[in-house]
Amino acid sequence: MTLNEYADAEMLAINLANVLAGKLTAALMHEDRATLVVSGGSTPGPVFDALCDADLDWSRVDVMLSDERWVPESDPRSNAALVKQRLLTGRASAATFHPFYEGGDDPEDALSEIESRIAPLLPVSVALLGMGADMHTASLFPRGDNLRLALDPEAPVLVSMRAAGLDCTRVSLSARVICDAMSLHLIITGQDKREALDRAQTLPPEEAPVAAILNEAEVHWAA
Repeated sequence: MTLNEYADAEMLAINLANVLAGKLTAALMHEDRATLVVSGGSTPGPVFDALCDADLDWSRVDVMLSDERWVPESDPRSNAALVKQRLLTGRASAATFHPFYEGGDDPEDALSEIESRIAPLLPVSVALLGMGADMHTASLFPRGDNLRLALDPEAPVLVSMRAAGLDCTRVSLSARVICDAMSLHLIITGQDKREALDRAQTLPPEEAPVAAILNEAEVHWAA
């Protein structure tokens, strides 16, 4: 794990956007297309605001989420809606977005179909994930019903996840897919999450799921 500390959240967002743009540009120099994975939530929003106008060939970039709530884009909880509003605009509007939500009551009925669409986009070129104060990342939650499967080295590409306290079922990339990313970045802000990150380094992934990806990650933190 590499830890980058920034003076403030604004500097973090600008610098991290530049880093991600550089990694995508480098990937496109060697491959016909690049895959960018991003998380939802409020923390990466400012990064999206800066990244969306990066000068690169967005028409060759495939974008997908690290995880999604099983709700339509019209639902305010949808991560896809956030990404479309703040990242897939400006120059980045030329990118191709690959949503996870397929409709229906249960994601299990659609996982195989979704996997068939996104498997050709792997391995991920660049990934930007966040972390909760409970040390979850993507939708790999402590005490999640499918956490053991999601952490398995032979896990499928996508795993459904339910856990106490969640407002709805989630779908998440498995830990192995995240760790296989060519360039993996974790963004955290606030002292509480810095302390959670420190704790996660001393705990097994079953208790602190983010620990499963830390060895491969470059962490970006601002108070």
